[in-house]
Amino acid sequence: MTLIEALILGIVQGLTEFLPVSSSGHLEIGKVLLNVDVKEDLTFTVLVHFATVLSTITVFFKEIKELGTGLIAFRWNEETRYVSKILVSMIPVLIVGVLFREEVESLFSGNLILVGGALLVTALLLMSTQLVKAGNKNIPFLDALLMGIAQAAAVIPGLSRSGVTISTGLLLKNGRSDVARFSFLMVLLPIIGAALLDILSFSSSSGEAGVSVAALVTGFLAAYVSGFLACRWMIRLVKKGNLYWFALYCAVVGIASIVFA
Repeated sequence: MTLIEALILGIVQGLTEFLPVSSSGHLEIGKVLLNVDVKEDLTFTVLVHFATVLSTITVFFKEIKELGTGLIAFRWNEETRYVSKILVSMIPVLIVGVLFREEVESLFSGNLILVGGALLVTALLLMSTQLVKAGNKNIPFLDALLMGIAQAAAVIPGLSRSGVTISTGLLLKNGRSDVARFSFLMVLLPIIGAALLDILSFSSSSGEAGVSVAALVTGFLAAYVSGFLACRWMIRLVKKGNLYWFALYCAVVGIASIVFA
């Protein structure tokens, strides 16, 4: 992997992890266009995902610190209630990750028709949020679970995780600010867990990383900076309700992927 390829893939990962356009789908498209097999370079995959986690922590550092302070109080309060909702939202993706890991990994095979179709579904979901009136609920436990189910479905390349979780939260009449914050915080532990599984599978295999240190650093920094900017931008867009441009983008890229395939 060259430095330019690492830079491009890092930026793609950082931007599309938070923007509702599907990071996995764009990485599949990037692999085909650049002729790079990212899945063989697990070290690179883990690093760019960790970079997006770090960018999320940076953006929401104040909120995460408050949640941590509330947790160590060891009593049922607003913070422990919120963290409990995040844990509930993780149940579906945990089930999918543990029971159907091999089936999920088989989807990541450069199938641009699958990616294109899933991007069209993402476009429809994003556009649907423009057709309903915004709500003002604080996310209840049931809605947290439903957003978690949406996140589990987003293992399909082309289904945007942020797109489907934000759309689900908004369609359930939750407040825009709450949906944006919850959508980004609920992904932290699943991404960390997936990265740990990749590390374990990599360490137990006989293969070695095929990416240079310079390429790893380039990809990490590109993913972190682009992820930080995309996360901040996406929060503002959700609050304003301006998601229709992403719906149009997903539709165009989805159709182009199917035609290209």
